[in-house]
Amino acid sequence: MAGTGFFGWLRSNSEHYLLIAAHQKLAKEQGSPAPRPPKGAKEIFWLKVFAPTYAVLPWPLRSRIMRAMPGSHRQTWAAPPRSQGPAV
Repeated sequence: MAGTGFFGWLRSNSEHYLLIAAHQKLAKEQGSPAPRPPKGAKEIFWLKVFAPTYAVLPWPLRSRIMRAMPGSHRQTWAAPPRSQGPAV
């Protein structure tokens, strides 16, 4: 799971079900077999409520929500080491 606690769980589930929703959309556009339909309340919520709602949110709002949540997406890359001269 990405991270720990509630926000890790939320991020993990979001990524998983957004990926499935993208597969469904691509399969429909390409005329390919789609992933199996959602089963149970959890999958129905994530695929029929969360994914479509997320898709219509404007990027600035999505970005603001992600920045507000703790998690790996807030980590920054370390600065590259200083050059010590030519490599060769």
